[in-house]
Amino acid sequence: MVEPQHDVLIIGSGAAGLTAALELAQSRKVLVLAKGSLTGGSTAWAQGGIAAVLDAGDTFDNHIRDTMVAGAGLNDRETVEFVIERAPAAIDRLCELGVPFNREKLEEGGDLHLTREGGHSHRRIVHVDDATGWAVQEALLRAAEANDNITLLPGRTCVDFITGRHGETYSGEGRVWGAYALDEATGQVEKHVAKATILAAGGAGRVYQFSTAPRGATGDGIAMAWRAGCRVSNMEMMQFHPTCLYNLEVKNFLITEAVRGEGGRLLHPETGHRYMVDYDKERMELAPRDVVARANDDQIKRYGLDYVHLDISHREPDFVKGHFPTIYEKLLGLGIDMTKQPIPVVPAQHYTCGGVPVGLDARTDLPGLWAAGEVTESGLHGANRLASNSLLECFVFGEAAAKDICAHWDELDAPPPIRDWDESRVTDSDEEVVIKQNWTEIRRFMWNYVGIVRTTKRLERAAHRIKLLSGEVEDYYGHFRVTTDLIELRNLLKAADLIVRSALARHESRGLHFTLDYPETDEVARDTVLVP
Repeated sequence: MVEPQHDVLIIGSGAAGLTAALELAQSRKVLVLAKGSLTGGSTAWAQGGIAAVLDAGDTFDNHIRDTMVAGAGLNDRETVEFVIERAPAAIDRLCELGVPFNREKLEEGGDLHLTREGGHSHRRIVHVDDATGWAVQEALLRAAEANDNITLLPGRTCVDFITGRHGETYSGEGRVWGAYALDEATGQVEKHVAKATILAAGGAGRVYQFSTAPRGATGDGIAMAWRAGCRVSNMEMMQFHPTCLYNLEVKNFLITEAVRGEGGRLLHPETGHRYMVDYDKERMELAPRDVVARANDDQIKRYGLDYVHLDISHREPDFVKGHFPTIYEKLLGLGIDMTKQPIPVVPAQHYTCGGVPVGLDARTDLPGLWAAGEVTESGLHGANRLASNSLLECFVFGEAAAKDICAHWDELDAPPPIRDWDESRVTDSDEEVVIKQNWTEIRRFMWNYVGIVRTTKRLERAAHRIKLLSGEVEDYYGHFRVTTDLIELRNLLKAADLIVRSALARHESRGLHFTLDYPETDEVARDTVLVP
């Protein structure tokens, strides 16, 4: 038996991974791996905030109902209750860590300021101006860096899980014993062995040409889990954010939902018509994201537009600057004064609602592997994530994974001897252009064929492209030393494959999956589950 240097391996340094690490570090030695920088994940990019029932007029039942309505009935009710009932405690812990949430009055003891976003029936979003994710990331990192039981290792791109078949005696057993990871600085593949592994690697947004996700969101965790033997669920449920800044110089800058929550209006850029009245007369701009994103997409395609307008210039300038300082400064630098003029916006991929199925204990299908955050399909989001429920899911399931590991620690076996990574039969690549070409091709056909509005014919075209590329990429992977770009391309293609297969399997329109061939919604909501 081999004694690893760390008890638990965590893949991902965002909200889910660091929440789990801080909980585990009370009694265990933890290693956290991050691709690129420690702040490179989606957590730091989350502008909006965290949803929690903190207002006197609000109830858990209201938040549960709003989540289920947004999720088009595909949510797991038990999971929704589990997460929402733990939200206030999660906010309390973040306050203890020093997250400087906005308050009604400036003094420290004042009530938290609550804003409202699309799909919510009440004000329940706690926030730090319009940069909540960055404040949360900073506080969690600060606490992790100060903890002697936590080792943070950036610059590590995970290649695959170490499973029973990587032992020195061959075994097909799917037990996970850690992961092989590429040291991005040296180009060497290391083995990181642990009794328990938590996957918190984020989503697959960069499968699409237009996305608000960070550069590293290439579906690594989902693809790794699938190759190791995990099922995946509801991968067709890709959320598109209605309002991403349209600017040819600046890619993927998000204009938070809260701009609409505080009175922002969507307008046709040429006529000035407030068109949400034609799509959802009751809720207008506060309709759930799937409704608003489809409306924006329809306007752009129907009238041949490059973008639509989001306008909050009718509000007081001091109010706008005070609520959205980050966005205001960013836009001002691009020559747009949001207190005086509208913002050009387009829909863009924003969140992966499907992923690796987990239970309330955050366990996956594979022994030794837990998962939390956007990489999972926990049952919370269903067919469409309600705004500001994503960070919340990270805190609740990060803690659930840590608690389950601690509670069953004595039942976990010590790892067997594990083979080193073998690259004796590969050489350095002389054809990097192949990776760039395939990467660009995948993202373009996924946007055009597997976007906001789908058809069976378009999906079949995408499936055909994926089949052609799969042979090419696997052949390339088998012949050359791994690089971050190659690992990401392999995972990106697998994520695209799982999205398309899931979309073809769903013969209805529900939530984020809208297909012209099956516009009706079935009476019974069923998960799409793919089995390796």
